[in-house]
Amino acid sequence: QLKLVNPSQYRFEHLVTQMKWRLQEGRGEAVYQIGVEDNGLLVGLSEEEMRASLKTLRRMAEKVGADITVLREREVDYDSDVPRKITEVLVRKVPDNQQFLDLRVAVLGNVDSGKSTLLGVLTQGELDNGRGRARLNLFRHLHEIQSGRTSSISFEILGFNSKGEVVNYSDSRTAEEICESSSKMITFIDLAGHHKYLKTTIFGLTSYCPDFAMLVVSANTGIAGTTREHLGLAMALKVPFFIVISKVDLCSKATVERTVKQLERILKQPGCNKLPLLVNSDDDAVTAAQQFAQSPNITPIFTLSSVSGENLDLLKVFLNILPPLTNSKEQEELMQQLTEFQVDEIYTVPEVGTVVGGTLSSGICREGENLVVGPTDDGKFLRLKVCSIQRNRSACRVLRAGQAATLALGPFDRSLLRKGMVMVSPEMNPTICSVFEAEIVLLFHATTFRKGFQVTVHVGNVRQTAIVEKIHGKDKLRTGEKAVVRFRFIKHPEYLKVGAKLLFREGVTKGIGHVTDLQAITAKENGLEESLGPGQLSF
Repeated sequence: QLKLVNPSQYRFEHLVTQMKWRLQEGRGEAVYQIGVEDNGLLVGLSEEEMRASLKTLRRMAEKVGADITVLREREVDYDSDVPRKITEVLVRKVPDNQQFLDLRVAVLGNVDSGKSTLLGVLTQGELDNGRGRARLNLFRHLHEIQSGRTSSISFEILGFNSKGEVVNYSDSRTAEEICESSSKMITFIDLAGHHKYLKTTIFGLTSYCPDFAMLVVSANTGIAGTTREHLGLAMALKVPFFIVISKVDLCSKATVERTVKQLERILKQPGCNKLPLLVNSDDDAVTAAQQFAQSPNITPIFTLSSVSGENLDLLKVFLNILPPLTNSKEQEELMQQLTEFQVDEIYTVPEVGTVVGGTLSSGICREGENLVVGPTDDGKFLRLKVCSIQRNRSACRVLRAGQAATLALGPFDRSLLRKGMVMVSPEMNPTICSVFEAEIVLLFHATTFRKGFQVTVHVGNVRQTAIVEKIHGKDKLRTGEKAVVRFRFIKHPEYLKVGAKLLFREGVTKGIGHVTDLQAITAKENGLEESLGPGQLSF
């Protein structure tokens, strides 16, 4: 927008309507640049005009029920004696019906690079003491506290309110309060860095469908251990990532610069083709957030310290402005499909019964809805009822596509459930299979890869050992070769979809690909009717 000085009533209404539409497109967020012509020419406004324009923008935002924050101001060299400025403003709408923007960020990096500590500092709001105090609240098991290593997947939340201020546990808030006062929530998925827990890390990346990944590299060790592998995983699964270099308080400037150079060299390699963008100021952070969402080739790099707090604010600015990847139109299309919920975690909660955690990949799920869950070991689907839904530890009535939540299933028998199952609406008639074909690329293998080889296959939230039954057109595969391969699950059938991304591993063998064909066994043939008794299929 060039300027918004004292518009007429009609023009004001028009501007408000336009703002409403923009907020809806950006799922509750929009960035306005004031002092820029429609064709992108940077004209700039004088002090008075800018003040009047911001006043109008505030009036517009109030009318829509949104808040505005000034992201940055810049002076422009335009032929005039008066200094002229451009201002960028973030407009964020206070969410109706608790529809906050929800972004999921997976946290990757080598063991001891400072992932859990960084999350502790961001979500607890106090700096680390240099001995790992900040991360104690993140650990889920006793052995993690003793060894200081994360072995399970934990979730941490960081909120931003509509004015762009950080909402975290610092003011002794509970998780429910954070959800209530935030208009944007960032869920960090803290994954394990140690090689031993690689399968947990892969599961976290494939089943929780993160929007972005944050790769943490320690400044004093540089790129070591599993860093490259995690970088490769993020690229193979096409998750856009940004990099945080931590522990800069421990090193000299030269060491930090060496680590940055090392990263830039790797990112510019032909395999990566990324454009590194080092963030040194608030201005850079704003640019990085906008560029990063538009082109996945940009990789912002932050250098910060969880102990001294240096540059921590830049990361917060970046996370605050980071827009969601899908726009509202794509989400609505997903919501119109049939319900499908991926089961990633299973708990038993006293007085509630069985609870499952996971992500709703399509459709809408409401409290009290009847769904079927499966496939069981013999390929059946069982009926169940959703008793209540929680998102980020606060109750919620309706779950929409793409959101993660926990569903309480009441007295349903926990032993019938396992990770990798799906809960779908009964009319979907889901297809399950034991044999499937996939087009794969063998990333690394010590000898040759041939028929009869056993690998662990990860597809979304499914992970199971499978046998290679046939390699089309070849006897064996070597590192770097492509082929279509037929796999057979050895234990039980699974619910898969054509086109789903696939990762497999066995010791040092690794490969990626996508599912191309399924040999389906429909659930009906497999006795959905018997398990329900005859004539009960019409719900």
